[in-house]
Amino acid sequence: MKTGSGCYSAQLPRIRATLACGVLSLMAAGCGGSSDPMPSAVTLGQAPAAALSQLKPTPAPVTAETDAVAVWNEKAATTLVNAPTGSPSGLGFPPPVAFIHLAIVQGAVYDAVNAIKGGHDAYLGGLQAPTSASKGAASATAAHDVLNALVDQAPLTATVTTDLKAAIKSRLDSDYQGLLDTIPNGDAKDAGKKVGAEAAAAMLANRVGDGRFGPGGFPFPSSPGPGQWRPMPVNDPNAWVRNVKPFTLPQQDYYQTTGPNSLTSAQYTIEFNEVKALGRVTGSTRTPAQTELAYWSGGHPLPMIYAAMRQVAAAKDLTITEQARFHAMTSMSGADSLINCWAEKARWGFWRPTTAIQLAADDGNPDTAADATWTSLLALPPYADEPSGANCVFSGVMNAAKAFFGSDQAVFDIASPGPAGTTGLGSTRHYISFSGVIPDVIDARVFGGLHFRTGDVHGALLGQAVASYIDANFFNCGPPGQCKQEERP
Repeated sequence: MKTGSGCYSAQLPRIRATLACGVLSLMAAGCGGSSDPMPSAVTLGQAPAAALSQLKPTPAPVTAETDAVAVWNEKAATTLVNAPTGSPSGLGFPPPVAFIHLAIVQGAVYDAVNAIKGGHDAYLGGLQAPTSASKGAASATAAHDVLNALVDQAPLTATVTTDLKAAIKSRLDSDYQGLLDTIPNGDAKDAGKKVGAEAAAAMLANRVGDGRFGPGGFPFPSSPGPGQWRPMPVNDPNAWVRNVKPFTLPQQDYYQTTGPNSLTSAQYTIEFNEVKALGRVTGSTRTPAQTELAYWSGGHPLPMIYAAMRQVAAAKDLTITEQARFHAMTSMSGADSLINCWAEKARWGFWRPTTAIQLAADDGNPDTAADATWTSLLALPPYADEPSGANCVFSGVMNAAKAFFGSDQAVFDIASPGPAGTTGLGSTRHYISFSGVIPDVIDARVFGGLHFRTGDVHGALLGQAVASYIDANFFNCGPPGQCKQEERP
């Protein structure tokens, strides 16, 4: 069990990114002096007593009326992320595609449960249900119906076959019926199923023609010059993410970073030499702990994050209605952060460290030495450096969680199996705050050789901005007096 770093870097000055709503900043040097310090993690078993007090001493019994949202959040993660050859099998969506589809699921679940007795603004609206309706039936029906439709919508590939889709849907149907069987028959169950089906239908209708599964590939120059990204090893088949209709933002590129550093700047030189020394697969200056952190960041972020978010929801004793709002808010923040992030990748088209280091002789900077044999520790993704997708999504989710609770304090673990296709490289990190995750992800992507530090920090800033926008504009209290504390079952 490892702990977070607590600061962004021991060497770099403060890096700022100008975004559409103003200038936001994160600390990029030292661990002090920030107006919003970023507490990180502690070794398991050494958390402060105040933080440990958030944990449930005795877990409540699992029932449909208290746990259906959590159960179907996990089933959604499995369905969207697990490999087609996995057990259980899934669609194998990469991170940006998986988060977009999770947001569709959680948005429907939220509207279904909120329509019963939520007291907050609906996401789409127009749903009505008696306050006696079963929230377990509502949330399970919404999730089941959306997931089945998303399985149908997934493009057929060599591994995502008609037979695979049928098997996944059969499993979802069985799981759904198993949960319904735990709910007593009657008007409450029927009403819950009805509003769940209506919420699913409304969400699916809202996402028709939203840009999913459009043309792949990022634009790039026919003869790329210094600083310009070029496909290595391939061009992203899911580059259409940049054109997907956002869930909350007015447009895909609503927030814009200030972009990468000039190739001849002092900052670029510092970051070039940092990632060159720390991020190479062999002969690096990384410590074993830094290598472990890099591998930790190589896991698929969606199951990593949502296993942790379910821990938080349980530890903070959220009701089923609160869980629905929590997962909708965080998943939409993650999805929109990635959509905006992919739009920025297309806008800047900045080369990754691997290309930059191999071709440094052409960059016009006398202080960056080329190494034609340099290879990153982590496998090179098929899209540009600026900004970092991992940092966009981790920051988007963690900042949304912080906004949901109105507090940064939370005790949770984030477990990673390590990069796809590897064994024995997984690890678990323990945190006592949401913001404590962010500096770890920034560092990890440098240690893995995938990003210059500026691209990481800009990704974190972008995710922070998206979460702030959602907090201000969505999932808020309805009419006065409607946001009362929900009675615990």
